[in-house]
Amino acid sequence: MATRRLRSPTPASTDALLLHIVARGRIGRSAEGELVDRYVKRLSWPVRITELPDTGGKAPLVEGQTRIVLLDERGEVMPSMALADRLGRWRDDGVREARFMIGAADGFDDADRARADMLLSFGRATWPHMLARAMLAEQLYRATSILANHPYHREG
Repeated sequence: MATRRLRSPTPASTDALLLHIVARGRIGRSAEGELVDRYVKRLSWPVRITELPDTGGKAPLVEGQTRIVLLDERGEVMPSMALADRLGRWRDDGVREARFMIGAADGFDDADRARADMLLSFGRATWPHMLARAMLAEQLYRATSILANHPYHREG
C-alpha cells in the first residue's frame, strides 16, 4: 500500500472533511495522473490518495467517523450539487473522513456494497479506473467549490 500524496488542511479548513481516495493500481506519470494532480492541488480540503496493488493488499482500516463511498456502476448517478450537499452534510455532522473506493477490474462484490455508506456512479458506461480517478478528483474539487460559493461551478 502506498500513499501517493497527502495534503494537510490549511488553517481555514481544519474542520474540513478529509477526502480520501483509495484506488487499485498505480496511476504513475500519465495524462490521467496529471489531471488528478491538477484538481487535488486546487482543493482547499485535506486530501489523501492511497494506491493499492491491482490484487491483494488491504485498504486502510476504517476509524470512527468515516463514510465509505464505492465508485460502482450500480451506484447513484448524482448531480454535482447533490454530491456537494452530501459532503457538506457529512462535514457539518462531524464526519472526519469520506473514503472513496475505486475497485479493481472486477469492481466490488455484494458484501462490499452492503457495507458501503454510498454507491456512486459516473453513469452507466464503464470507465477505465485511471479516468475514474481523474473524474472523481474533479467532482471533489467541484463539490468543495460549490460549498465555498466559488464560481467554478455554473448551474442553470
